[in-house]
Amino acid sequence: MAVNNKRNTISFFNSHLISVVSISLVLFLLGLILIMGFLGNELSHYVKENITVSVILAEDISDIKIRKIRDDLEKQPYVKSTEYISKEQASLEMQRELGENPETFLGFNPFHASIEVKLKSEYTHPDSLPVIEKRLSSEASVSDVQYRRDMIQMVNQNIRRVGVVLVILFIVLIVISFVLINNTVRLLIYSKRFLIYAMGLVGATPAFIRRPFIRHNILSGLIAGVIAIIMLAGSLYYVRHEFLGLEEVLGRNSLWLIYGIVLVTGILLSVLAAYFAVNRYLNMARGKLYYI
Repeated sequence: MAVNNKRNTISFFNSHLISVVSISLVLFLLGLILIMGFLGNELSHYVKENITVSVILAEDISDIKIRKIRDDLEKQPYVKSTEYISKEQASLEMQRELGENPETFLGFNPFHASIEVKLKSEYTHPDSLPVIEKRLSSEASVSDVQYRRDMIQMVNQNIRRVGVVLVILFIVLIVISFVLINNTVRLLIYSKRFLIYAMGLVGATPAFIRRPFIRHNILSGLIAGVIAIIMLAGSLYYVRHEFLGLEEVLGRNSLWLIYGIVLVTGILLSVLAAYFAVNRYLNMARGKLYYI
């Protein structure tokens, strides 16, 4: 008798261990998709906020006027930062790129002073940029406004495509996660189907019958979520040593949010799986319990 009880205990422990490991692996994959989504979002912000709009200034503009234009620009809600580039600086930069000073064969400095404006990411949209360009060009001391329209359009298109792919992957993985967790939980509850039937015979309510299974699966989902978070943290720790700039892109707040989503998803999916699995046996006739 003691040997049978020991075997049953070992079998019960092994089945629950396999269940927790299975759920944690699924949550780990879900966490990776979330990290990719957050990284894509942060990278899109980084790329957009490093796109420069050049405000070309008029030829004979005073320093006071330049300072006023720059101060006005920095007060605008769409401006992240500004940098003044003098004619001499522009000539030196071109000399570094070409390896030759343009003034030596032209006889004069062909460049204009400019203010390099970096916009906030939410304003680098094809609909917003023409409005901003028109507003900047309306200043009398501004001779031209230049920016890479083709590059901005390409960046926005690529970000949109990547976002759609990640959303589809996330939805597919959520569905797969629920199916896998549901199957794992159903296998565990399958062994208790006669107990569920017996509890129903003595007058136990469905809520009372479900309660211990749901409580147990909350614990299983919590443990699986913690294991998945440890695996994600370990993976990120390794990747950060390979890509040193990752900490700047993926912030601590984003990581805590991802960990929270993984933990809550693990608990929620485990509870839903337990709910539906128990419901399957609640109203099932005794004869059918032998053939499923």
